[in-house]
Amino acid sequence: MSFLKKNRIVVITAVYWVLLVYIVAALLWWFIALNHQNNILTELRLKSLNTNDPHYVIQEGAIVAAQKRKTAQYIGEGAIFFLLIAIGAVFVYRATRRQLKLAKQQQNFMMAVTHELKTPIAVTLLNLETLLKRKLDIEKQERLIGNTIHEANRLNALCNNILLAAQLDGGIYQSEKESIPLSDMLENSTQNFKTRFPQRQLLTKISPAVYIQGQELLLQMLINNLIDNALKYSPKESTITITLQHTNTKVELRVSDEGIGIAAIEKKKIFEKFYRVGDENTRKTKGSGLGLFLCKKIMQDHHGQIIITDNQPSGSIFTAIFPI
Repeated sequence: MSFLKKNRIVVITAVYWVLLVYIVAALLWWFIALNHQNNILTELRLKSLNTNDPHYVIQEGAIVAAQKRKTAQYIGEGAIFFLLIAIGAVFVYRATRRQLKLAKQQQNFMMAVTHELKTPIAVTLLNLETLLKRKLDIEKQERLIGNTIHEANRLNALCNNILLAAQLDGGIYQSEKESIPLSDMLENSTQNFKTRFPQRQLLTKISPAVYIQGQELLLQMLINNLIDNALKYSPKESTITITLQHTNTKVELRVSDEGIGIAAIEKKKIFEKFYRVGDENTRKTKGSGLGLFLCKKIMQDHHGQIIITDNQPSGSIFTAIFPI
């Protein structure tokens, strides 16, 4: 039983191909059997003819023509059935693989989000118990309270990501666009990250007075997810560069990191829901697999796009492009 659970895709694929080969073999046997029966009937009809009959040649030709029509009919019907089987097989195979892949990603998501939920809850409980049971000086109390607030904000951000992902993916999120000072929002968000991570280097190149039509909550989540993603996947001593620039036709928000980068094959998948690079049991980076999925959905909601390119000499650049 454990083998079946661990190798479910392999087992299902094997069973699928066995059944498909059986169906095709049955179709081929059906054609051979019918064609053989047609040949036997043709021979019997030809033997029943009177060779002295003046119409013998015409009757023989009619019987042979009927045999050819039957053979053509069997070939045509067999080809149609084979085509339908092939189309159905491809559809079922792709749908099954997609569902199994989604189930695996959802399982990974549950493992990741459980860990993400347990950590801030455990830290918060420990801090509160420490404040309750021990008499600490003001400085230590403030440090514990600040740490507790940080974990609470982290928990709140995770819950917001999960809720918003469900709403955007289901098409039920209603957003009213208004003029948003993107420059000010980006400055405030960057300053907040600098306060939370004083040991990290965040370099900003933000053009002033950049406004776009958008939804404030979604844009704030876009910025937070991009910066948080860059911090997660780059060394602590590296620099995160945050750039905002605009032209007459577009606004570009760019977040660059100096991490190990993302392989070309992974670039096509990282914006999928629940997808995370690596294996859930071995990866060390925290996350739920929803951040970049949300970024893509948010950009679609704002009629823009998000792209990823390689940074030089190492790392990745995420660019959100808003049309004007």
